[in-house]
Amino acid sequence: MKKKIKYIAEISSNHNSSLRRCKKFIDVARMSGFDSVKFQIFKLEKLFHSSILKKSKKHRDRKKWELTEKFLPILSSHAKKNGLNFGCTPFYYDAIDILEPYVDFFKIASYELLRLDLIERCIQTKKHIIFSIGMANQKEVIEVLKLFKKKKYSNFSIMACSSIYPTKPNECNLNNIITLRNLINSMGFKKKVKVGWSDHSRSEAVLYRAFHKFNIEMLEVHIDLDGQGFEYQSKHCWLPDEISKIFYNINQGATADGNYKINPRKKEKNERNWRADPTDGLRPIKKIRKN
Repeated sequence: MKKKIKYIAEISSNHNSSLRRCKKFIDVARMSGFDSVKFQIFKLEKLFHSSILKKSKKHRDRKKWELTEKFLPILSSHAKKNGLNFGCTPFYYDAIDILEPYVDFFKIASYELLRLDLIERCIQTKKHIIFSIGMANQKEVIEVLKLFKKKKYSNFSIMACSSIYPTKPNECNLNNIITLRNLINSMGFKKKVKVGWSDHSRSEAVLYRAFHKFNIEMLEVHIDLDGQGFEYQSKHCWLPDEISKIFYNINQGATADGNYKINPRKKEKNERNWRADPTDGLRPIKKIRKN
């Protein structure tokens, strides 16, 4: 089946700091139909201010959510063996140097959208960049696009997104996909920029709507293996059997589009003989009956 969409598996912190579990995610992502797998790299002390960590045990406990840097070459190699692109979200500037030898693409999280220095450093690597626009206003999105334009860099994609975990369908605002395309066109980028949907809704209806009405070219979803991932309780992560069914239906539906020509399908040609004959209304048509 010809696919019209690229699927990204967001592992986030559901790996639970286990290398074995990380590798299992990559295996499952391949079997589920994903094209890419994406992790996140952060250091808790660089992610939250010391005053937050001092007073909040909930935030301190996220130390166990960190991805171990020494996993990166192993995971990158394992992804490539599985035919998957390997990407990662850097949450601090120096992480880009750490990731550069291993990733096929960088993902800028919605929370880092104001970090133009981070985006500019990713541009310098000349790798593909994807960024999400959760909780952003239009002015902030335009500032990022201006940076790409200034750097004459078109090797990037944008994901419409809502940073609500989980997002109710009526909070998704999929029409932002059209707005993003219009902004891109108005700025005159020389190469086509893909627009997709980064999902936190965990809603089949939203994913089908995004594909069938808004023609998204990329879809990013959070996945978990077994409901035991650190972020699964936030109710925005899909399990493998759930998301693979969605992908199958999307891909299968895409084969129904056809070619715009009004003519009988190959398997209809025999059936044409059994249409009502215009002369007497009987079947098969008269010239066939005479034979």
